[in-house]
Amino acid sequence: MNIKNVIKDSIQTKQLLLDDDALLERIKQAADAVVSCYRADGKVLLCGNGGSAADALHIAAEFSGRFYLNRKALPVEALNVNMAAITAISNDYGFENVFARMLEAKATKGDVLWVFSTSGQSKNIIKVAEKAKEMGVAVVSFTGQKESILDSIADFSVKIPSEITPRIQECDLLLGHIICELVEQKLFNE
Repeated sequence: MNIKNVIKDSIQTKQLLLDDDALLERIKQAADAVVSCYRADGKVLLCGNGGSAADALHIAAEFSGRFYLNRKALPVEALNVNMAAITAISNDYGFENVFARMLEAKATKGDVLWVFSTSGQSKNIIKVAEKAKEMGVAVVSFTGQKESILDSIADFSVKIPSEITPRIQECDLLLGHIICELVEQKLFNE
């Protein structure tokens, strides 16, 4: 492994983001959906598996804590934090239904579901996105560049221009931070 090559690859992936005006517009639209949700007293629910679960936790912390501004906490929850629910639901209904079942318990029409799946193929992520659509919950999906079923389900499909999991997750966090900043500006600094 050459450390400089890994850094160059990360920079190259981010340069592809920077050059993709359509993707940047989807980021603005996703941020606007979150702002509209919060203005209507809704909440944001996030989820993912593995490293993507950690990204969901990270972004949830930015909304409930603070990003740049000292402001009121925003209603948000990462669905992948409740280990008792995850194990109970997985045992009783199968792991592919774990997040859909949790969403059914927590979401209401007008909320936003934000899912992270580097492959876009995770069955539990696809099922929660489908459940969200049934419930009138907007879906933001962050995936890699491969086509996936999430592309047709999500209201705002953000496809990172890479097939390399670490590069995708690095960009997920960058774009997640951008959405957090846009949301703070629109809700508290306009």
